[in-house]
Amino acid sequence: MTSKYLVLHMTDSTGSRLEREEDKRMLESWAGEGEAAGILGPGAPVAGPEQAKSVAVRDGRTLITDGPFPEFKEWFAGYDLIEADSIDEAAAYMSKHPTAVSGRMYILPVVRLPWEEES
Repeated sequence: MTSKYLVLHMTDSTGSRLEREEDKRMLESWAGEGEAAGILGPGAPVAGPEQAKSVAVRDGRTLITDGPFPEFKEWFAGYDLIEADSIDEAAAYMSKHPTAVSGRMYILPVVRLPWEEES
């Protein structure tokens, strides 16, 4: 049975250390493999922290602030949703992504909320 995983792409603010053509080649190969295997779902790169907002509600007040955010030591560069038989299989697949070379990939199992659980 497959499970869904959210993969966060984290790099430093300079982006990929790879040459543009190598980055593109790796990304196209990775995406092609994932599409052929049926494990690659939606995903996208995201804008940098200079275009981001942070939203929190504290004591009934909404706080909206601009980025960048000191709690992020790395730049959140994008995400993917994938399906795999295990987190180890997901990790093996994500090791072929260019961000694995130039940054770090965080793989998190997607879980159901308690009220969504089947009886």
